[in-house]
Amino acid sequence: MIPLRDDQPTFSTPFVNYFLIVLNVLVFLFELSVGAQSPRQLNTLMFQFGVVPRHAVGLLTGTPTFAPAAALVPMLTSMFLHASWSHIIGNMWVLWIFGDNIEDYLGHFRYLVFYLLSGLAAGFAHIVLNVTSRVPSVGASGAIAGVMGAYFVLYPRARVLTWFPPIFFFHLPAWLMLGYWFVLQFLGGTSNTIAETAQSGGIAFWAHVGGFVAGILMIKLFPQRPHRYRYGTW
Repeated sequence: MIPLRDDQPTFSTPFVNYFLIVLNVLVFLFELSVGAQSPRQLNTLMFQFGVVPRHAVGLLTGTPTFAPAAALVPMLTSMFLHASWSHIIGNMWVLWIFGDNIEDYLGHFRYLVFYLLSGLAAGFAHIVLNVTSRVPSVGASGAIAGVMGAYFVLYPRARVLTWFPPIFFFHLPAWLMLGYWFVLQFLGGTSNTIAETAQSGGIAFWAHVGGFVAGILMIKLFPQRPHRYRYGTW
C-alpha cells in the first residue's frame, strides 16, 4: 500500500518538515557525489555514520572497539543517510504526507525534538534486537515511524488515499493503513530474528517498530501547541 495524500487539515506552515526533507535530500546528493568519486569512500562513510549495533554494544559492555563518539554519534547522523533513490523518495514522501500534521499539532521546535527522539528510539530498538550485527543501518524511516505513530494516535479517522499497485485506489482510515504497516514491520522483524538474517542487511524492521511505538508514547507526553487554530496557512 502506498499513501498518496491525507485529508487532515493543517493550520500552520510546516517549516521544520520542509527543512528535514531538504536536508535529507542534500545529504543524499552528497552521498552520490562521494560514491561517484570512490565507492570505497562511500562505504566508509556509511560505516562511520550509520548505526552499527556491534559498535554500540561493545561500548555498553565495556569492550569498545571504537571511541564513544564514533559509536554513539551515528545514532543521530544515520537518520540523514539513505542507501538509494527509492529509499529516500519513499521516506520523504511519507514524511511529506504525515509530518505536516504532527508539526501543526506540536509546533515547530517541539516537532523537531519529537522527530529526533523518535529516531534515537528507533536506533536503540535496532541495536537491542540486533546486538551482533556489524552491518550499518541508515535512513530516516525510524524517525518517520515515530511521526506515523503520533498520527495513528491523533488522527485515526483521517482518510488516506492509498494506492494498491497496479491500479486500485482506496480511501482508508489512517488507523487501518498505519496499523497494517506496523503489523507488517513487526512480522518482518520477527521473521528476521528467527531466521537470523539481520547480519546481511535489508530493512531495519525493528527500528520501524521502535520508532512507531515511541511516537505513540511520546505524543501523549508532548503538549499541543497553544492557540493552534489561530494560525493560518499560506
